[in-house]
Amino acid sequence: MDLQKDKYIIVEVIPTNSDPEKGIIAQISALKLDGVKLLDRFDYRVEDKFIENEDLRRMISYDKTMFNYVNNIYFIIEKFKQWSKGYNLLLIEEEYTKKYLEELDNEMELAYPYLGFDYEISIFDKIIQKYNLEPSNHLVDLIYEAIIYEGNNKKEKEAA
Repeated sequence: MDLQKDKYIIVEVIPTNSDPEKGIIAQISALKLDGVKLLDRFDYRVEDKFIENEDLRRMISYDKTMFNYVNNIYFIIEKFKQWSKGYNLLLIEEEYTKKYLEELDNEMELAYPYLGFDYEISIFDKIIQKYNLEPSNHLVDLIYEAIIYEGNNKKEKEAA
């Protein structure tokens, strides 16, 4: 896939448990892109009452006004399924994300190889450092900024 030209979605799924049989999707953040042009955002969370783990509830309590909150644990995945139809998905995390999104027909792959990285626990620290980005809770935005940077770098090299 050519991230500078193709249509795709960068997606982050935050579940309450890494096993879909034991948890629910607490949050999905996603950016729909056409190359590096932002077409749309998808920022949904379930109401706090559905998140039993207090640490997780605290962890995803940032930027409350940016998110759409839903009172139905199945709504987020159904809404995302419709919203993402026909787009390849670039994942922030591969294993549990694929499990939670397995009912989707979308092609899915990890985002990091496009940036020259392998996945590891400190991946966002490395991305922030490599691209001189401001830290953010919105991981999809960090990946998006890195993709823009990579595209600009590529253009500069081709022009030289």
